Amino acid sequence: MSRLETAFTRLTGVRYPIVQTGMGWVSGARLTAATAAAGGLGVIGSATMTLDELAAAIRSVKERTDAPFGVNLRSDAEDVDERVALMIKEGVKVASFALAPRKDLIARLKDAGIITMPSVGARRHAEKVASWGVDAVLVQGGEGGGHTGSVATSLLVPQVVDAVDIPVVAAGGFFDGRGLVAALAYGAAAIGMGTRFLLTSDSTVADNVKARYLAAGVDGTVVTTRVDGVPHRVLRTQLIEGLENARPLTRLPRAIRNAAAFRRHTGATWRGLLREGRAQRAHGGRSWSQVLMSANTPMLLRASMVEGRDDLGLMTAGQVVGLIDDVPSVAELISRIVAEAEATLDRLAALGGPAGRDVAAPDPVAEVTR
Repeated sequence: MSRLETAFTRLTGVRYPIVQTGMGWVSGARLTAATAAAGGLGVIGSATMTLDELAAAIRSVKERTDAPFGVNLRSDAEDVDERVALMIKEGVKVASFALAPRKDLIARLKDAGIITMPSVGARRHAEKVASWGVDAVLVQGGEGGGHTGSVATSLLVPQVVDAVDIPVVAAGGFFDGRGLVAALAYGAAAIGMGTRFLLTSDSTVADNVKARYLAAGVDGTVVTTRVDGVPHRVLRTQLIEGLENARPLTRLPRAIRNAAAFRRHTGATWRGLLREGRAQRAHGGRSWSQVLMSANTPMLLRASMVEGRDDLGLMTAGQVVGLIDDVPSVAELISRIVAEAEATLDRLAALGGPAGRDVAAPDPVAEVTR
């Protein structure tokens, strides 16, 4: 039995308790397959893909590896039922969700044998989806990139672990083996990483954009609501400064243009976008202005992650970006994290040796492998 076997690895069939989170425009077939082949759970970010593009990405991952992988869904997408049908047909192992999932989608996926793993940012949300029968939850603390809350990972994760009886994946601030062991000590069953996987050689993000990430310090990110109306952690750039200083009459036309561009790219209809908007207003309490602004995120991300525009694109980033200084392959990264985690467990186990027997502490190895 692996020293890093957990409830999450047993649930999903992956070798290591490491999740590459679903990132729009970033976690396509190449990154997902590389993660899966290296023993982690790779997740395709499908929110920015058409249905046909998702089908092609799933096939491409399956051609590259027979290891388990997942697909990240938007439950409010116009064609989400077709996407679920595709995942069932292709035998995708895990379905994760960027936004609150629909209860009926959870039931349908579970009936088909697909593991369900919503992302949450609060204990009450974890308790709600757990009551629906989801298999695991990914919990992101305030340090994480993208849409995020204000509660730190070190406080949120143990709070959720104590509240639910399903495997918890801790996200926000993780990048190495020490962090993996820390998450396991809090009671989590795996870690999720986005920024760390973006900064690998298997990521298709342009080198000049990766260079902007590598140059950032731990104070190089900011949480702003001016991108899409809700808190979003991104790199500090001139674009973000401009959005922060822009007036509503300037921001709204930009959002409408981006909504039109996103509709053209994904094949969504205006009727579908309006229906999604009504759902966001009903469940998220957003104004119509915020709903329209939400189209900013995928199109501004596309400018940087696909087109390589580090001057005009949005660069989602966790605070951990300030601790990352290299761009290894995914295989090298996961191997390094696993080796460092095992070395950390050895170091902690040594605390129970002759010099440390006066300190009453639980066996960390037993806690991880239980």
